Amino acid sequence: MPNPTVTAEAAGIQIPLLGFGTWQLEPDDARRMVRTALEIGYRHIDTAWIYKNEQAVGEGIRDSGVPRDEIFLTTKIWVAHFADGDLQRQAEESATSLGTVPDLLLLHWPKREPAMQETVRALNDARARGLTRHIGLSNFPSAAFEEAQGYSDAPLITNQVEHHPYLSNRPLIETARTLGSTLTAWSPLAQGQIADDATLIEIGKAHGKTPGQVTLRWLVQQGIIAIPRTQKENRARENFDIWDFQLSGDEMQRISGLARPDGRIGDWLDPAFQWDAAA
Repeated sequence: MPNPTVTAEAAGIQIPLLGFGTWQLEPDDARRMVRTALEIGYRHIDTAWIYKNEQAVGEGIRDSGVPRDEIFLTTKIWVAHFADGDLQRQAEESATSLGTVPDLLLLHWPKREPAMQETVRALNDARARGLTRHIGLSNFPSAAFEEAQGYSDAPLITNQVEHHPYLSNRPLIETARTLGSTLTAWSPLAQGQIADDATLIEIGKAHGKTPGQVTLRWLVQQGIIAIPRTQKENRARENFDIWDFQLSGDEMQRISGLARPDGRIGDWLDPAFQWDAAA
């Protein structure tokens, strides 16, 4: 199998294109599945303070025996902690819970109160204090993404958003590229909706792959980071087995053509912000 830690690059930072997400995993499952994922070969783990499983994620990392410097670890600052001082305290709490300094610390959703400038400067201060190695965003539309980078001394190396074949994020992908950043896809398998898609089934049969594997390959082949989540070891193995085939240009276009106006699954965006219009 080719190198399973194929990476995206932002500001000279290498981020593994395929990660393992832990949203909605209870602590016992998070610990078990993080260990399992790392044993399978994943080298990118994603969590968040609000998931209430950071300690378990850290335990899973240590259980795996994989050297810490081989793992890219992401967590997120919750919106209730965006004020200067509160943010740094949560960053310290997260690092303590994880038992290690994360590689990447994200703002979980954009907010107008406190002012974004204050929040982004506090995020930079957390980095300067050694509470994270790098910083970024999650769920920021293009205008907010650009605004946040304007306030940041350090590069915001990714924007983690919902992204899958049914949701076109072309404007946001272009914004990330213009800013020298990356996009990370949460719910990359549309929370299982892709499993019964006739187009993905047909393309998968041509390669001996499942619709899920085709979808993840479609993402990483675009340089988009994907962080699928599962409680099942066999599914985690299946999701990881995407490095031995390549989609043709026509297949890539057919998958992109599945996007639809009502494709968004999870939307908790503050009404002060608006998602990008579809391309």
